[in-house]
Amino acid sequence: MNDDLSLDGRTLVGVENDEAGEVGGDTRFQFEQDGDRIHAHYAGGTIVEGHLVGTLDDGQWDVRYVQLHADGETATGHSVGDVTLLDDGRIRVDDEWEWESRPGGGASVLEEVE
Repeated sequence: MNDDLSLDGRTLVGVENDEAGEVGGDTRFQFEQDGDRIHAHYAGGTIVEGHLVGTLDDGQWDVRYVQLHADGETATGHSVGDVTLLDDGRIRVDDEWEWESRPGGGASVLEEVE
């Protein structure tokens, strides 16, 4: 694993998403990483609480997520994405995701914020 791509202690937000997605600029992901295992707590927008868990190996992540919405609905899904280091040292994730709890999927982009 490239240590420069560690997500540990980083905060990412959604900067792009398809219409079927629920993550946006007000959704903040707080990451922790131990070796190739990653997990994050996230919330914001219509998402009251979410958890993501998976692996980061050789610049690729493979994660599953579960979230609770403000209206009480729950949702689960799976995604794979390319994790890259931007020129300014921030992390970017280009993600392909699919719902597992309902039909649909798409692509999104997360980027690190201070």
